[in-house]
Amino acid sequence: MLTLNRDPLTQMRQDMNRMFNAIFGDLPQTIHSRISAPPMNVWEDDRNYYIEAELPGFSMEDLSVTVLDDEVTIKGERKLPQREGVTYLRRERQAGSFSRTWTLPTAVKADEVEATLSNGVLLVTLPKIDKALPRKIEVRAITN
Repeated sequence: MLTLNRDPLTQMRQDMNRMFNAIFGDLPQTIHSRISAPPMNVWEDDRNYYIEAELPGFSMEDLSVTVLDDEVTIKGERKLPQREGVTYLRRERQAGSFSRTWTLPTAVKADEVEATLSNGVLLVTLPKIDKALPRKIEVRAITN
């Protein structure tokens, strides 16, 4: 196939893609790969630590959150739908798994951790243990 294109780099990339597809074809979906960990934000307030992760295309069944002392691990696996009788012209969405572990400044109350998934965003709320909570100390006057 001849493509008229004045940009030689674009032409070379298209030729390489065609060559790769001719040699390897559509790789089977059974190949399991590791995908890069999604972007995450971590912050805290007086009572909790929070971890927020962008996870478009993941369902609750694809995710696991585990807590041990001060470590939180978020794991996920994205499975792309298998379509019979189709030929992909381009496949950019990744399938595979990721795992990301955060070490927090203090341990958390593991039995009170909550995780919610809404519009492709996972929010994990991790209540601080009582000894990690700030305490207001009363200042008393001493009279001599």
